[in-house]
Amino acid sequence: MSEKKPEGVQNKISNENNPRRRRAGCGGKMLWPGASAGCFAARPARFAVLLLLMISCLLSLTGCHGSQEAKEAFEVPDEFDTSAEYEISFWAKNDTNKTQVAIYEQAIEDFEELYPNITVNIRLYTDYTDIYNDVITNIATDTTPNVCITYPDHIATYLTGDNQVVALDELLTDEQYGLGGSEVEFDSPTVDEIVPQFLEECQIDGTYYALPYMRSTEACYVNKTYVEALGYELPETLTWDFIWEVSEAAMEKDEDGNFLVNGQSVMIPFIYKSTDNMMITMLQQLDAGYSTEDGEILLFNETTRDLLYQISGYAEDRSFSTFKISGYPANFLNAGQCIFAVDSTAGATWMGTDAPLVDISEDKIIEFETVVMEVPQYDTENPQMISQGPSICIFNKDDPQEVLASWLFAQYLLTNEVQIGYSQTEGYIPVTTKAQESDEYQDYLSRSGEDNETYYSVKIDAAELFLNNIENTFTTAVFNGSTSLRSAAGQLIENTVKSARRGETINDDYFETLYSDVTSLYRLDQIEITDDDSGGRQDLGPLPQTAVILLASIAAVWVLILLYLLWQAVKKRNHQ
Repeated sequence: MSEKKPEGVQNKISNENNPRRRRAGCGGKMLWPGASAGCFAARPARFAVLLLLMISCLLSLTGCHGSQEAKEAFEVPDEFDTSAEYEISFWAKNDTNKTQVAIYEQAIEDFEELYPNITVNIRLYTDYTDIYNDVITNIATDTTPNVCITYPDHIATYLTGDNQVVALDELLTDEQYGLGGSEVEFDSPTVDEIVPQFLEECQIDGTYYALPYMRSTEACYVNKTYVEALGYELPETLTWDFIWEVSEAAMEKDEDGNFLVNGQSVMIPFIYKSTDNMMITMLQQLDAGYSTEDGEILLFNETTRDLLYQISGYAEDRSFSTFKISGYPANFLNAGQCIFAVDSTAGATWMGTDAPLVDISEDKIIEFETVVMEVPQYDTENPQMISQGPSICIFNKDDPQEVLASWLFAQYLLTNEVQIGYSQTEGYIPVTTKAQESDEYQDYLSRSGEDNETYYSVKIDAAELFLNNIENTFTTAVFNGSTSLRSAAGQLIENTVKSARRGETINDDYFETLYSDVTSLYRLDQIEITDDDSGGRQDLGPLPQTAVILLASIAAVWVLILLYLLWQAVKKRNHQ
């Protein structure tokens, strides 16, 4: 059980063509310059040493990565070679939304009409973490995609140790091929037409490594019907005190054990989808520590502890839970089993009685009025909400023309057609003022409620919420290790909620252990702080398991090949 809720909390928180491969004496087959099968047969000891060295080198790659030799910095070609054929790979997330897939496919088709010499191959994922893991694995084998939808936190890790991601500063402003460039074959936005806050999010250590693609924030989707049934009136701006109070009031039951507010046996008044964002937002609103720009970890402070004490009390009485523990907030909201569901504005199509996308059967959905509001605040005069959403990065390749082809496609994703089309699928907003201010987008916003698909009112309300609060949004510092720190912030809440629900004692000793465990789990004590131009780009750390398996397999194949060649050489020698 929760041992205490400090008073201070309530007050403060309310290679075949390579001639070097051919050499006489090896049957025309050379393993590496200067080596032949005959040499191995004659000198088995030397062969053994070489074999062990090769295995050691390959296996050493499984320990850490990010130390590849850096490619030369990318320079914009004087002109794009339209006579050569280029095939580029594009990795993207579609969230299992078929409409989004269709938008990507149409964008590729339209782009290839403009540039017939460029073929774009799309690979779709349902989770950004999967993209991140695959990119890290492919960095180890130098097989990264050309264009990738990802997050700046992830890019900070991609950058570690070598020149993997293209720095975009020169490309952004190039007169011919930059944004709005004279030689671009489509109506590209200019740099000034990208929302400045969104472009700023793509800057790491003073260099632009990405373009913003879509942006969202978090919203609180409220069952207004139940709030009023409990005798409350929604304020203009939600506060944490209001949500906690209403959530506890909703826990009252009748004599049969059903909740009074909904007549059901299940009620979780307050569910937060991303506990990473929950903790980060709370700390930001309280002007408490999280991290510095150069990677100093400030998360484990007294304010964090006070917040966790408070959260543990509501978790203990079951008035609060999380997505990872209980399930998707929209499912509970739509079934009348949740009153405050915090999720991304991009998830608006799943929220409400008439939501076009649902995961529960129709007979489970109840009628209620859905209101889209800002996430709860501590200071209603200075609201703060997180800015999030995918960005586009480009990976360096040996051929600068291939990189330029990738850049042109990345640019195309910022055109009004793609930006407006994609934003209409969910509660995202376009990242360019060019799209936001267009007649087409303004017409879309004005038709809220015309249907429960394209013009679903909750989705458009979520988009307008963000449009009206762009100035009130914030982002966190990006550095090598910031992804792990973000996960750690959420893990503190997840562990605390689980422990409180299990009836474990929550006290200072508990938090000392929790802080230590989470630090070790995410290796936060290994993040190196830097205040120089390196930007903290240290070792990428251990390879993902898939990369370990891949490299180990390569090593095993080489061992078998070399053993076979040695056997053949010895056999041939014995028959001479």
